Amino acid sequence: MTGLELDLTLPLPGFTLRVATVLPEGLTAVMGPSGAGKTSLLEAIAGLRPKARGRFVVQGTILLDSARGVALAPEKRRIGYVPQDAGLFPHLSVLENVRFGARADPVAVAAAIDTLELRPLVARLPGSLSGGERQRVALARALATQPLLLLLDEPLAALDLELRERVLPWLLRVREAWSLQCLYVTHNAGEAFAAASHLMVLRAGRIEAEGDPRQMLGAAAFVAEARSGIENLLPGRIVAHDLAGGITRARTDAGLELAVTLAAEREVGSRMTLAVRAEDVLVAAAPVSGLSARNAYPGRVVSVERTGVDVTLRCALEAGSELLARVTPAAVQALGLAAGQPVWLAVKSHSVRLL
Repeated sequence: MTGLELDLTLPLPGFTLRVATVLPEGLTAVMGPSGAGKTSLLEAIAGLRPKARGRFVVQGTILLDSARGVALAPEKRRIGYVPQDAGLFPHLSVLENVRFGARADPVAVAAAIDTLELRPLVARLPGSLSGGERQRVALARALATQPLLLLLDEPLAALDLELRERVLPWLLRVREAWSLQCLYVTHNAGEAFAAASHLMVLRAGRIEAEGDPRQMLGAAAFVAEARSGIENLLPGRIVAHDLAGGITRARTDAGLELAVTLAAEREVGSRMTLAVRAEDVLVAAAPVSGLSARNAYPGRVVSVERTGVDVTLRCALEAGSELLARVTPAAVQALGLAAGQPVWLAVKSHSVRLL
């Protein structure tokens, strides 16, 4: 059996955490207000909450079954856990931190270090690293244990915007290269859309909503947690640099071509993630011309969802990709926007950030 079966109960101050669900393979984003029980859920799964009761099965392996008296110790659960503060051993080098743990064989350690490009840092101590570097080391250490399940508890929350944007592509790379079952606690809607195939919203210890992140755009539970705004995060590669034109050309993994502000320091062929805020995507109900925006695409509206005071459009492009656009209700009315309607989307090159 694949996936993750959860049927857990854990008494907490103020309420009892009660989560019963079957999560699909891949990455599940966990959202919810502070105090909803997100971290407690991860700790219960990791075996760090001995009062947790119920049943927990990952990839067909039973880690907890209270009815049968099964409760594997944390070190026997094969779960990688990355907390907010990285939790590195300050007296150990990067290499020693990554290979900490009996299951961390040399091949797995080398693969984790290479995936997160830590070779230049292996001899350094955590105190000499930036916040983003420390999080990459913590992630590599978790990967090196060859876990059945990877738990990420807001690993970017303690980082400023610049460091957050540097680390996020590494999380996407891990998702692509390691194909791990993963639970990722985040308050950032863009991260949930970019990385997750499934979204679960917790409130007061209960599942308030869950499903495909893009199909939950209008769900009240999601809207309440999308305070940081909605971003399109698109993994891809650098294709070319046009020095005379002042632009860099990039192509997403889904085949979407974009022109961005010149980033000549990025090597052609190198991996990157394109970030476009939903409110920076311009929407037209008819073909447009004469715009300064270098990126224009025909498509159609898949859904129109009220997200707070604004409206978020989920649009499928003829190029085979999707973009989220955020507009006002007045714009929806003026343009007559509705599901199935043809639209033309435009994005200025200066509105695209390379992560």
